[in-house]
Amino acid sequence: MLEAIMCLTMAVYFEARGEPPMGQMAVAHVVMNRVENDNYPDSVCAVVKQGRYWKHVPLRHQCQFSFLCDGKPEVVANRDAWGNAFIYASAIYMGWLPDTTVGATHYHTKQVNPRWSLPMQVTTQVNNHVFYRQ
Repeated sequence: MLEAIMCLTMAVYFEARGEPPMGQMAVAHVVMNRVENDNYPDSVCAVVKQGRYWKHVPLRHQCQFSFLCDGKPEVVANRDAWGNAFIYASAIYMGWLPDTTVGATHYHTKQVNPRWSLPMQVTTQVNNHVFYRQ
């Protein structure tokens, strides 16, 4: 359980630490929604780390979550933000908070308009992110 919460915390921190709490929790819900969806791996860590690898190294821009394949090291520079991400990830993992993404399995920032989103249904928008489900 702790490993799963740490993987979820990592996704929340590196994907959404600059977002308000609702945005961070929404990212955690996307991960958990993927775990429950048959089209994705069935563990939190496998979902967070899903992507294309070469010799155990993620290929640049080939991951489901961009932080893992952006070429930057995953260094926690803001301990307070990490602590908040841990709290949100723990609460979502334990099922203590309702899914405000309405079942979203995908999201992106408002600054981009990816082709993959065209056939998907928008479920909500939280600050700088748009959320979708298939």
